[in-house]
Amino acid sequence: LLLAGAPALAGLDIHSAVALIIDHNGNRLYSRNATEVRPIASITKLMTAMVVMDAGVPLDDPITITEQDRDRLRWSRSRLYIDEATLSRRDMLRVALMSSDNRAAHALGRTTFAGGTQAFVDAMNAKAASLGMRDSQFADASGLDARNVSTAEDLVRLIHAAAQYPFIREVTSTGEFTAHPYLATKRGPLEYRNTNPLTRDSRWQVELSKTGYIHEAGRCLVMQAVVAGRRLYVVLLNAQGKLTPVADSNRLRDWLRTHRETRTASVASRGD
Repeated sequence: LLLAGAPALAGLDIHSAVALIIDHNGNRLYSRNATEVRPIASITKLMTAMVVMDAGVPLDDPITITEQDRDRLRWSRSRLYIDEATLSRRDMLRVALMSSDNRAAHALGRTTFAGGTQAFVDAMNAKAASLGMRDSQFADASGLDARNVSTAEDLVRLIHAAAQYPFIREVTSTGEFTAHPYLATKRGPLEYRNTNPLTRDSRWQVELSKTGYIHEAGRCLVMQAVVAGRRLYVVLLNAQGKLTPVADSNRLRDWLRTHRETRTASVASRGD
């Protein structure tokens, strides 16, 4: 999938510290620090989802959030209350992928294999090795651990692999989802929105996406999307502004659309 070659998007203004944009034919359109090993935060959850799907465990099985799923590393918040919230494994995947809920991701890692979380992390690293992600390492299912590291080049392999799972594509490209984790209590349903706002932008055709953030990783976004008629793999890591990856993506879209229109007009003027 990854081909060598000079970046083709001369003049494109990308602010993320690490960036790699490749088209479906493997042509490298833009590259910055693409082999730099970086923490990847919740981009990790794409690997988590693939390992769950590969395990063949029933997606309808109920999973209850327990004290083990509490984030004691960064104390991130969750609306999935301990010892109360119960979702099917399928909906736990939806919540983990779409809204990046860390308790949901931890619960998936805890319950997929008889060996618990450590067996799950081992499976994540085995999966990475099988995909040729030579510079990647996983330490937990959520991405809260800064030892979850990868490169932009490895993450293109991750995106391409995750896109082979229709369920992962469908969930990560959906803008909103309603979960019902409290059917046994008086608490109501929970409305979740995709952490990537481009999934709700009619100008975008997002086929797969995941965002991520911890302090060590900066703001991160990976996507498979069709832009100006081209299917692209987009990796943006270590951005400092909260909206920088989205702004970079919009600048990419505008650049491609403008230059496609310019080329079309040029061809028409020549009568080719």
